[in-house]
Amino acid sequence: MESTAPAPAITLRPLSAPAAIPAAPGSAVAPAGETLIDIDHVDFFYGAVQALHDISLHIEHKKVTAFIGPSGCGKSTLLRCFNRMNDLIDGTRVASGTIKIRGIDIHRPDVDVIELRKRVGMVFQKSNPFPKSIYENITYGLKLQGVNNAARLDEVVEKSLRGAALWNEVKDRLHTSGLGLSGGQQQRLCIARAIAVEPEIILMDEPCSALDPVATAKVEELIQSLRERYTIVIVTHNMQQAARCSDSTAFFYMGKLIEYAPTRDIFMNPASPQTEAYVSGRFG
Repeated sequence: MESTAPAPAITLRPLSAPAAIPAAPGSAVAPAGETLIDIDHVDFFYGAVQALHDISLHIEHKKVTAFIGPSGCGKSTLLRCFNRMNDLIDGTRVASGTIKIRGIDIHRPDVDVIELRKRVGMVFQKSNPFPKSIYENITYGLKLQGVNNAARLDEVVEKSLRGAALWNEVKDRLHTSGLGLSGGQQQRLCIARAIAVEPEIILMDEPCSALDPVATAKVEELIQSLRERYTIVIVTHNMQQAARCSDSTAFFYMGKLIEYAPTRDIFMNPASPQTEAYVSGRFG
C-alpha cells in the first residue's frame, strides 16, 4: 500500500517580502506596506514548558493584524514578546529565533527596553486606568520623560483623547478620576494613554472581552481610525471582530502557527483544514 506523506503543520502565505529597515526601534518610520515586525523561527518557554514552536511571520506597517485561536494557543504570549513584557515573568525565555522591529533584534543587549515599550504600546484585556484624573492618566508617561510644559501637556491630552474618540465625552471632566468612567470609556482612556507617548505599534490583548456590544463597537471604530497612523496587532477570541477589524489574520493552535494570510482568505478560503474547522466553529 502506498504511504501518504503527512501534511505540513504550517501553511503560510507571504504577505510581503521582509523590508530592510535601518536604525533602532523608534528612530524612523517605515513606509506603509513594508514589514515592521519580523518574527523568525521563535521558540519560547515558560520555564521548562514550551509555549511557542518555531513561529515565523511578518507584520506590515500601518496594517491591523489579528491573532486568533483557542485559549492557551500562544497568541497572547507572542503578542507580549513584541514589547518584552514576558521579561517580567520569572523563567521565561526566547530559546531560539529572533524578533526584529525595523530590522533590529529587540533582544540585543544594547536595546533600551523602556524605549521599546514606549514605541510599542499595549492595551490589556481589562481596562486599567491609573487611580488618577483623566488628565493625569494621559500625561503620566510624558511626565516620566521629563515633559512638564503645561501648554504641551494640554495639547497632548486633547490630541490623545480626540485620537481615542473620547474628547467630546470627557472634555468637561478632565480633572475627575478616570475610574469614574464607564468600562468602554476606561478602555478608550487606556488607548489614549498609550498613544500619548507617540508609539509606532499598538498591541491589544482582548481589548473588548469585558465590554458590552455598544462599547465594543466604539472600540472597533477606533481601531479603524487608528490604523491610518499606527501598526496594530490584536488578540481576539471573537471571530467576527477579527473579520471586521483586521487586514491579516494568524491562526494559532497549541503554540504553533497554523496559517497566516489576508483576513478574507482565512475566513472565506482557508488553506488549512484546522483553520477551516476553527473559523467555522467546529472546535475551539
